[in-house]
Amino acid sequence: MKRHPTQINVTVLRRHVRGILQKLKKLFPEASMFLRYSNDWELLVAVELSAQCTDKKVNEITEALFKKYPTLDDYVHAKSEEFEHDIFQSGFYRNKTKNILAAAKMVKYTFHGKIPKTMEEILLIPGVARKTANVVLGNAHGVVEGIAVDTHVKRLVKVFGLTEETDPVRIERILMEITPKKDWFQLTYLFIEYGRTYCTARGHDKTKCPLGHYQWEK
Repeated sequence: MKRHPTQINVTVLRRHVRGILQKLKKLFPEASMFLRYSNDWELLVAVELSAQCTDKKVNEITEALFKKYPTLDDYVHAKSEEFEHDIFQSGFYRNKTKNILAAAKMVKYTFHGKIPKTMEEILLIPGVARKTANVVLGNAHGVVEGIAVDTHVKRLVKVFGLTEETDPVRIERILMEITPKKDWFQLTYLFIEYGRTYCTARGHDKTKCPLGHYQWEK
């Protein structure tokens, strides 16, 4: 893919995406959520903690966190300073503490202890933007209303020449237009696996990337 993305029409991009996804599915047939959790609330907590933090580190943090706070009520009644200490290693711990503890109260008192099943409702929860909403809705309820755009997806859409946009909302909108809906949910995890395994953010030999011929070169 040599031409600039803005020079490529939607039909060509759709064909390009289908080819990429076909290859990625063969490379990573088991691609899925890496975060560990045992219920829908823990999923939400883990995803909120993952902002600007690796999934590996989040799993290390939540191993102890979920034992210390086994129920939703434990979060509702948690002390902010203590919780900040518990999640300190995730980064941005003050803001994450504020959001997660506020989210616990909303889930308990507004949504009767259940994670909402619609995009409209879940976006009301503190700390939840579209990326988190897409991940939680898809994994908790099998509801797919969009595509989760994390750092890997944001980087690889440019590498593959799908768009030059940098805003996650705009990237998601473009991906939704050019990607078959049946692949919306899986796309995120396929891109994450490829980004981690082959096409890292750090310098690497692109000739060794299995999908190197799908990459756009300036």
